[in-house]
Amino acid sequence: MRESQGQLGRNTPRVHRERNIRAFGLDIHNPVFLVAAGIVALFVALSLSAPEIAGRVFQAVRVWTTTQLDWLFMLSANAFLLFCLIIAILPIGGIRIGGPDAKPDYGLGSWFAMMFAAGVGIGLMFYGVLEPVTHTLTPPLGMAEASFAERRGVGMASAFYHWGLHAWGIYTVVGLALAIFSFNYGLPLTVRSAFYPLLGERTWGWPGHIIDIL
Repeated sequence: MRESQGQLGRNTPRVHRERNIRAFGLDIHNPVFLVAAGIVALFVALSLSAPEIAGRVFQAVRVWTTTQLDWLFMLSANAFLLFCLIIAILPIGGIRIGGPDAKPDYGLGSWFAMMFAAGVGIGLMFYGVLEPVTHTLTPPLGMAEASFAERRGVGMASAFYHWGLHAWGIYTVVGLALAIFSFNYGLPLTVRSAFYPLLGERTWGWPGHIIDIL
């Protein structure tokens, strides 16, 4: 796809390579890769050195997250989907990724096929049956004492929620943010670039490093 840089892209540095490290044929961003890799290595080392403690910690974190932040998951996914629907019907939804003269490399049908296969296709092969059955036999939301019909409804609703339009809404928000700021404004293809309108030049400093590390 051909690119065309907008005003934002002309006023910002395209790629900051002065801190990159080139080794073993790789172009490594410093300090993002080093810090992120160090955190992962430390996390793995601590887990392997004390697996029982790590298991208890992970279990406690999972239970706390799913019981205390379930409302955040639900509201966020609904907000992402609503946002996508709004921009789809507003004139802003007509902005062409890559610039007004960009031409797609693939047809609409091919794009749908690739996105479905890469996004949820392989997951549905496994979880398409496992997830509704699991939520029916061990239902969430304190519905263990509910009737089988009610638990089956919760199981199917959970599967539709996880694999339906809500999931695509989340993918779309992230994908559009990366695509617009990279192909339309010439910024690096990293998550930090989507925060340039908010952070300005701080995007290329530690605020941006922290975003990419996370």
